[in-house]
Amino acid sequence: MVDPGALFFILDGPAMITVILVIHLLLAIALIGVIMLQQSEGGGLGIGGGGSGGGMGGFMTGRAAASMLTRATAIIATAFMATSLTLAILADGGQSSQRSIVDQPSSSSPAPANQPAVPNLPSLPPLPNSPAR
Repeated sequence: MVDPGALFFILDGPAMITVILVIHLLLAIALIGVIMLQQSEGGGLGIGGGGSGGGMGGFMTGRAAASMLTRATAIIATAFMATSLTLAILADGGQSSQRSIVDQPSSSSPAPANQPAVPNLPSLPPLPNSPAR
């Protein structure tokens, strides 16, 4: 029996990224295929048939095929987003844990004590035919 922890060490680093990237590409191709099979308003490449015959050679009705394709699209899209997030997390190589925006000192110097931190609002120009201030 294979220890699950041993599999993690086998797929550590670049090998894990490669495996996830291959899965990501396969999901992208599957997502394109499932979307292209769905029947659009204009017909497109849709497999959904109308009437009593149904789509997919009488295997499923048009409504059942559309429901199955919609569910498959949602599942594949969720897996695609999960692999996208996983690849984004693995891409930085663990460097993000070493720095934080909150921990970095600010690059600008603080405002002096005798001046407000926020500049004053600009004054409006005088109205025509009004006395100047």
